[in-house]
Amino acid sequence: MTPTSEFILQILSAALFALAIIHTFSTKFFEHLAHAQPRHAGIWHLLGEVEVVFGFWAMVLIVFILILAGEQQAIAYLESRNFTEPMFVFAIMVIAGTRPILEFAGTLVRTFARALPVPSGVATYFLILFLTPLLGSFITEPATMTLAAMLLRDSLFSRKIPERFKYITLGVLFVNVSIGGTLTPFAAPPVLMVAAKWNWDFAFMLNVFGWKSALAVLINALIATFLLRKEFERVEPNPAARRDTTPFGVVAVHLFFLAAVVMFAHHPVIFMGLLCFFLGYATAYKRYQNPLILREAFLVAFFLSGLVVLGGKQQWWLQTILMEMDTSAVFYGTAALTAVTDNAALTYLGSLVEGLSSEFKIALVSGAVAGGGLTIIANAPNPAGAAILKEKFSEKAIQPLGLLFAALPPTLVVVLVFRFL
Repeated sequence: MTPTSEFILQILSAALFALAIIHTFSTKFFEHLAHAQPRHAGIWHLLGEVEVVFGFWAMVLIVFILILAGEQQAIAYLESRNFTEPMFVFAIMVIAGTRPILEFAGTLVRTFARALPVPSGVATYFLILFLTPLLGSFITEPATMTLAAMLLRDSLFSRKIPERFKYITLGVLFVNVSIGGTLTPFAAPPVLMVAAKWNWDFAFMLNVFGWKSALAVLINALIATFLLRKEFERVEPNPAARRDTTPFGVVAVHLFFLAAVVMFAHHPVIFMGLLCFFLGYATAYKRYQNPLILREAFLVAFFLSGLVVLGGKQQWWLQTILMEMDTSAVFYGTAALTAVTDNAALTYLGSLVEGLSSEFKIALVSGAVAGGGLTIIANAPNPAGAAILKEKFSEKAIQPLGLLFAALPPTLVVVLVFRFL
């Protein structure tokens, strides 16, 4: 590829990335068109699927690479991308979203809820927003997002509640999941990108990030529960519509597959093989299953794959911006940039630069996880939560600006805790 073609491609990739972001914030508009113009509802629904957005514009990028550089360059670029994360999110969503896993999680939530001196509905809501995100440090953020979203979908969100309630809950959930995985070095995607290279072990994560994250998660969950406490006088959520009727052996097998996929999260040849075995087992014991969330998982994987392809061409401007910041500016700058790109991509770009100070590294990752709840594209697990919960919102779509405004207050709490404690 000639220098001129490379320059043109860089400009085009940045423009397509900007169009994808604008498209992401416009999905509510396309869903409205689908209802207003039923004759062309199919194309409007397609354009209104937030999970389709980055995949669509990534396809456009590949077409431009074909035109400017030829078939071999286009293929070489795609093969240079790492699709482990999209595949892992697909596998973990399918397993974590099964009835036995949800019944097990519901049992844990109800057990802890009974120990709290408040009504069961209030306690359940608080624990979903507090305890579940912290579990992300051990079962990974995509898994805990799937569990929390499905618990909310099948309980509180299944009732008739105001949209404001839903957006506040969604904003706190996304923010808390983004920081809830930072107690360990392997669960949060932005931490995973740098932990091995920067020698961040469990003790380091717990001392530098973990306790602050746990405190911020607690504050956010308490504030959301307090603000919405009057709603529970009208709506008494039930975290599980059915009692735990699944045999313990079946639950144990599901937990085994979940743990095994998490253990081999960096090896798609293993965890995809485990998923295939799991699908066979789930089919054999179908009477203990609800329909698997294959469609939702596929859409989320497609979204993340598109982000991998389209985001891979943004290094030339993102890294330039990051490296021109000092320690304080990089925290706030990364938190803001995270809203328009995946936070793991930002920390990965930082890991490519040699000679960074310890303070700069901590500020980079802190900002990346702090801003991870602002938009659907800010953190890899967010599309999973959105795919599961969007059916419960008006016109079956989540308004990006509604999410942004709802996530700003809990994000501010995280910023204050991270910067001043």
